[in-house]
Amino acid sequence: MNTSSEKSNAALQSVTLRQLRALEAMARTGTLARAAEELGITPPAVHNQLKILGEIAGTAVVERGDGGTLQLTEAGEILRRAGRRMEIELDGALSEVRALTAGEAGQVRLGAVSTAKYFVPRLVAKLRGRFPGVELRLAFGNRAEAIAMLEERRVDLMIMGRPPRLPAVTARVLGPHPLGIIAPPDHPLARTKRISPMALGSETVLLREEGSGTRTAALSFLSAALPRRRLRALEMGSNETIKQAVIAGLGIAFISLHTVAQEAAAGWLSVLDVEGLPIRRNWYLAHRADTELRPAARRVWDEIIAMDGTFLPVIGASRAPA
Repeated sequence: MNTSSEKSNAALQSVTLRQLRALEAMARTGTLARAAEELGITPPAVHNQLKILGEIAGTAVVERGDGGTLQLTEAGEILRRAGRRMEIELDGALSEVRALTAGEAGQVRLGAVSTAKYFVPRLVAKLRGRFPGVELRLAFGNRAEAIAMLEERRVDLMIMGRPPRLPAVTARVLGPHPLGIIAPPDHPLARTKRISPMALGSETVLLREEGSGTRTAALSFLSAALPRRRLRALEMGSNETIKQAVIAGLGIAFISLHTVAQEAAAGWLSVLDVEGLPIRRNWYLAHRADTELRPAARRVWDEIIAMDGTFLPVIGASRAPA
């Protein structure tokens, strides 16, 4: 035995936009002939659509009025209003879909290694101004975490240093990424030119945590320049902690120079002139090679590439570019 809910669902599935548009046209024009002309079909076809709609509703949706013209019944008026709301909703939905396929709307998940947090927020602000309809979501992590984000498809785009071997990615260079050693401004080596790496052997070197790309680069440079037994290292979990520790005199640090642009310009930190430094690497924008970017992500990708690294901090200038 069919319940009233089942009957209602069956009726809802039977109603079509064609029937509701026939109802709207008939109400607006007053005759089957004019409604048919407006819809580009025959009068019998309009009559048939209205008849079926009445059968679905369980009552007539049109009736003869004064002068023999057709007019909507109370039930017909209710269905007409519903049809108008549906047309509005459908038109809005189609507009959203068109914006989505044009890359003017949608969600883009942008990841970045933690060292990039010193310029990525400024970049995202520019992107939001350029693409106001696109929802940009941002996630940071060290190199190991950034690779995991790519592996697990948690981001569409990733700003990072050297691209990983796995997962395979498509990558483009964004601009230079210098790595160097910083010290307090009153450090004995702060004003020395062409410092030999051997002179760092008695220093405490502050390093990032395991999984950090900066740590890997630091250990590679220092292990080649110094006997391992002479390296005194202290591990810290963030660039901010390292910078404050250097300012406090706890040691020197091998760090991305893009993280200290403002402090160096203000005289709070000194970049040591060590032979072989700065190491000049690159920033990259990457996405998984086996994944086709959606329209919004493709537009953001193209825009970041077109900026040609103008959002990167300026080393030795008074401030980073706005």
